[in-house]
Amino acid sequence: MTYAIHCMNNISDKGIALLSSDYKLTDDLSQSEGILVRSASLHDVEFPEGLRAIARAGAGVNNIPLDRCAEAGIVVFNTPGANANAVKELVIAGLMMGARDIAGGIAWCRDNADDPNIGKASEKAKKAFAGTEIMGKKLGVIGLGAIGALVANAAVDLGMDVYGYDPFVSVDAAWRVSSAVHHVTNLDDIYATCDYLTIHVPALPDTIGMIGAQAIAQMKGDVVVLNFSRDTLVDEAAMAAGLESGKVRRYITDFATPAVMKMQGAVVLPHLGASTAEAEENCAAMAVRELMDYLENGNIANSVNYPACSMGPRPAEGGRIAVLHANVPNMISQISGALADAGANIANLTNKARGEHAYTLIDTDSAVAEEALSALRAIEGVRRVRSIG
Repeated sequence: MTYAIHCMNNISDKGIALLSSDYKLTDDLSQSEGILVRSASLHDVEFPEGLRAIARAGAGVNNIPLDRCAEAGIVVFNTPGANANAVKELVIAGLMMGARDIAGGIAWCRDNADDPNIGKASEKAKKAFAGTEIMGKKLGVIGLGAIGALVANAAVDLGMDVYGYDPFVSVDAAWRVSSAVHHVTNLDDIYATCDYLTIHVPALPDTIGMIGAQAIAQMKGDVVVLNFSRDTLVDEAAMAAGLESGKVRRYITDFATPAVMKMQGAVVLPHLGASTAEAEENCAAMAVRELMDYLENGNIANSVNYPACSMGPRPAEGGRIAVLHANVPNMISQISGALADAGANIANLTNKARGEHAYTLIDTDSAVAEEALSALRAIEGVRRVRSIG
C-alpha cells in the first residue's frame, strides 16, 4: 500500500527523507491521506474524505481546526519538545538582554557609526547602558513543560535562584527538573519573590491575559518579564502601564504586535524561538515518525485532539482495526458485538478517551471482512473505521 502525503509548507529534508518507499508526496490535496504542515492555516481548507491525519511540525496548533478534525475522524499531531532547546537558548539570551541593555548599546553604536572618535565616545556613553548580573538573582519559571524545564535547569547552571510553578506538571517532566529548583504551589509567591519571570504555558482560556494588572501589581519593583510562549498570555495594556510606572524594568518578548512596539522598555524579537536549522529538522522528523506510525500501525502519540494509544507494530497475521468515535457509554460493547456477529475473534483491544473523543484499537485473529467494517461504521457515534495493513 502506498500512502499519499501532502506538504502544506516546506518541510525539512531531514524529515521527508524518513518516508519509506510506501509513501509518496503529492501536490493533490484531494488524494492525500496525510498532511504535513508548519504555519499554513487550515481553517478554511476543505479536507478530503480520505484524509486520516495531520502532523504539525511544531508545538502550536492554532492554525488547525481541531474540533472539526476530531468530528471527521482526522487525528492531529504536534511535536512537543522537538524545538525546546532552540527556545531555551533564546530565553537565556533574553535573560541577558533583560539584565543588561545590550539592545540599547547596539543601537547607540549604529547611531554613532560615522563618528571617527566612536571608541572614545563609547567610554562615556556606556554608562547609560549599564546593567546587572543574573547570578544570584531569583528567576520564576511559570510552566515546567519541555521548554520551561530546560530553562529552569540552565538558569540553575548560571547561578540563578530558580523557582518553578506548574500545578499540572507531569511525573516525567518533574523528573527532568533539577532538584535545585524550588517548587512553588502559589503563583502569587512567584510574583512577589522573583527578579525575573519567564512564561512557558499554552494559550488557554485560563492563561490568556494571565500577566495582567493584578499580577503586575504583586510583582517586585524593577522586575524583568520574558514571554517566549504566546503573545496573548500578557495583557498588553497592563504591561505598557507597568513599564511606564517602572514596576517592570523590561519586557522581553518574541512576539511583535503594534501595541508592544510602542512600549518603552520592551525588547521585541520577530518570533525567533524555534528558528534554528536543528529545531526545524527535529520537528520535521518527529512529525513524519508520528504520521507513519499512525498510518501503518494505528498508534497515536502526541495528538492534540485524540488520546495517546499504542499497541506496537501491527501483527504479521490477522488484522488490526482502528475506530475513532465519540466518548459515550456502551461503545465498546457495540464494537465488540459487531465484530462477534461477523465471526471475528478479538485477540487484543485497547480503548482510550480524551474529553469527548475516544479511540479503540483492535487486533483480530484473522482479517476482518468489509461487511464487519461497514457494521462498525453504522454504529451511532463512530466517526471513522480503518482496517490497517
